[in-house]
Amino acid sequence: MATKETFSINGETLLKKVKELIDEGNVRKITITDKSGKEVMTFPLTIGVVGALLLPVLAAVGALAALIGECTITVEREENKEDDIIKKEN
Repeated sequence: MATKETFSINGETLLKKVKELIDEGNVRKITITDKSGKEVMTFPLTIGVVGALLLPVLAAVGALAALIGECTITVEREENKEDDIIKKEN
């Protein structure tokens, strides 16, 4: 099961936040929307996508950060199986 989390940030910190989210490792998909709610960019992160494969995505996010003022990042995370077991036990 996946959970969603939303962050409201400005364009200056967009690239830094996306890199942080990718480094966390449990992110399945990142969607960036502008302040009016229009989806500007979305990209899936699958297991094994690292390093050079992420460079074009990060370059696009960097270019977007230069153009956009305020935005929202929606993160779809994969829940750990341990979390599922704890929920079922409670």
